[in-house]
Amino acid sequence: MEALILEETKKLRLGEFAIEEALGPRDVRITIKTVGICGSDIHYYEMGRIGPFVVEAPMILGHEASGVVTEVGGEVSTLKVGDRVCMEPGIPDPNSRASRLGLYNLDPKVRFWATPPVHGILRPSVVHPADFTFKIPESVTFAEAAMVEPLAVGMQAAKKARIEPGDLAVVMGAGPIGMVTALAALAGGCSHVILTDTQQPKLDLGASLGPVTPVNVAKESLVEIVSAMTGGWGADVVFECSGSAPALAGVFAPLRPGGCAVLVGMPGSPITYDVVGAQIKEARVEHVFRYAHVFPRALALMGSGSIDVKPLVTDTFEFADSIAAFEYAAHLPPTSVKAQITLP
Repeated sequence: MEALILEETKKLRLGEFAIEEALGPRDVRITIKTVGICGSDIHYYEMGRIGPFVVEAPMILGHEASGVVTEVGGEVSTLKVGDRVCMEPGIPDPNSRASRLGLYNLDPKVRFWATPPVHGILRPSVVHPADFTFKIPESVTFAEAAMVEPLAVGMQAAKKARIEPGDLAVVMGAGPIGMVTALAALAGGCSHVILTDTQQPKLDLGASLGPVTPVNVAKESLVEIVSAMTGGWGADVVFECSGSAPALAGVFAPLRPGGCAVLVGMPGSPITYDVVGAQIKEARVEHVFRYAHVFPRALALMGSGSIDVKPLVTDTFEFADSIAAFEYAAHLPPTSVKAQITLP
């Protein structure tokens, strides 16, 4: 079938690729409609690796997707042909110790789309377990449904933060993950979010998402603004979503005593943070790696209108223009947040 293939670092090909997927009794076959371009896709395109995950052979890209069920396995009762769906891209080993502990996102043997050596879904169709395929509410479009995967990261971050109603949160980084984390924090009970970045157009968009105060850290002091808003106490939660070393170095400065810092962004190389700064506040530090069983909650919030991701989809490309889409996404202008590719 035709697919977008990463042949080697910085070399993409849109063309035929031999891939066969048999339909198992608990699987569904899905025609792909929309695929989002994730930062990890861009990392593989530009660097050929993310940490220990190295592209050593041609690999199909893409893992944020929505589509339509076209075939169901004999034991599938939750889905039918014609259902509009989105798919959780990681398939864990149900018998692994991590899965049995309820931590299936940490299963070392998880098979995650577009993570070497597993192929992604920038192609016409895919076979996927029904247990990791979710029906889309009628009010949710294919473009919105393809945003469930990044939203799930924000939901996981909000869950790890143990938000209490009325909390004030800081979200560092106004990229796609920062934006969905802000939405998840508000849906999770935060009364207000302070969103930081250095790109003003992204901050302006973030300010339209709800009770969000944008802070351009190239021009303003985050600590001073948080202090003014909290009477000198500090933010209840700080979500670091940029992966930036300078941001991580200062992650505890705006945090209140006993607050929680959630590290969401993935730095390109090992970094250090201010341990003493965390100790003197007895800060709780949490880390996020993907998500575990939050797709249904994300879809419920989107279906009810409690979370609106439509403003975040800023650029759309046809499948035939996939290579140009990746070149664009690798150098997103400040006015762009999420680029997506639509298939026929």
